[in-house]
Amino acid sequence: MHKKAFIIAILLIALGGGGYWWYANQTGAGERYKTPEEADAYVRFDMEAYDIILANFWKKSSDAELADLFRLSLAKAANINPDALALPTADREGTVKILAAAFAKTEGEQKKQLALDTLIVALYNLPPVGRSGLLSSGQVTDLRNEEKNIDPASNLYQDLGVQKSASADEVNDAFEEKKATLSASTSPQAKAALEQATYAHQVLADADSKARYDEAKVEPTVFDRVLRGGTLYLYVEKISPTTLAEFAASVLNASTTPALDSMIIDLRGNIGGTLDVAQYFLGLFLGANQYSFDLFHQDDYQAQRTAINALPELKRYREVAVITDGMTQSSAEVITAALKRFRLARVVGTPTRGWGTVENTFPLKTSIGTETYSLLLVHSITLRDDNQPIEGRGVDPDVNTSDPKWKKELSTYFRSRSLVDALSQEATQPPLR
Repeated sequence: MHKKAFIIAILLIALGGGGYWWYANQTGAGERYKTPEEADAYVRFDMEAYDIILANFWKKSSDAELADLFRLSLAKAANINPDALALPTADREGTVKILAAAFAKTEGEQKKQLALDTLIVALYNLPPVGRSGLLSSGQVTDLRNEEKNIDPASNLYQDLGVQKSASADEVNDAFEEKKATLSASTSPQAKAALEQATYAHQVLADADSKARYDEAKVEPTVFDRVLRGGTLYLYVEKISPTTLAEFAASVLNASTTPALDSMIIDLRGNIGGTLDVAQYFLGLFLGANQYSFDLFHQDDYQAQRTAINALPELKRYREVAVITDGMTQSSAEVITAALKRFRLARVVGTPTRGWGTVENTFPLKTSIGTETYSLLLVHSITLRDDNQPIEGRGVDPDVNTSDPKWKKELSTYFRSRSLVDALSQEATQPPLR
């Protein structure tokens, strides 16, 4: 099995693409909309968002509930008493009328800002509060780069003082020279610069990670090392489209190392990322087309299945431990909960953060200026191993390292002496990069 077979780049962030919720038919009288008021682009802008929320938000809402949210949001944006702003009818049509009446009292930039602020307030107050929002085109680009672990501003070659065309030997020589210089200094700045140079060398000295960086500035998400006694340690810093290929490559590269029979997957500080990767990642352990986890969307439990064959090289690892902390979140929590549910791994650490939402982007077709906007909307809620929402609860460890006697509990869950020793040493120390 060749590791390139596992290079799969799938983005969770959707681009909308389905039918739009307002219509425009060409007639002799011009464009026609759901309501006459929506001939005004500002009213149409907010109402297009209203329809997207109603159809795609994770929580099933009634017209009356959403109409009242927009009423309160308009009152907040316009700085008026909400008691003085009444809906003619508690539905979509009533929302259109109060928006049209408010916008008719303003014009120009003030009108545009009122439409934007009304929508921003409405999105912010969707539960969980602060998780949904309105993004500009630039912010959508930043979000996608973050998801793919791309930092457009980074220059790892510059960190080492070499050109992009530098050979492997030149990269190594530059690092050794910089290391010698910076190690001689005790200043905090020199220490930070040495850490960055070490990281740059780590990325550029590996052919695979260098190729990904050279192509699209994609930085590594998986860092591996073999610990004494027979444990493979994998620090997964983030979940991105390249994580699956990196993880598989680490396992395959270790396949020729003798006596490895246990594994640590360190997810501490992992903020998650692309949820689709979870179905592929779990497939490495479970095999293809196996139930992996559920998503909850508008009163419906949606079973997710694995999307890739099992990786045979994982069979040698008889025991697997996942290390978590309070900053393990999002898709990293989904993976943790699934590995725990199927007893593929035991969890050591502290409860995860409890960030159990899946956000998608939905572009707005209506334009109210030169900028284009998209809704960032919570589309689904993730569930943990006991079918309770991860949101606000997190995933509980089997062995909680905040317990003073946690080291003694390790032997209850693990037989491997190497794994117990590794966890005793590493579970409360910073992740190994």
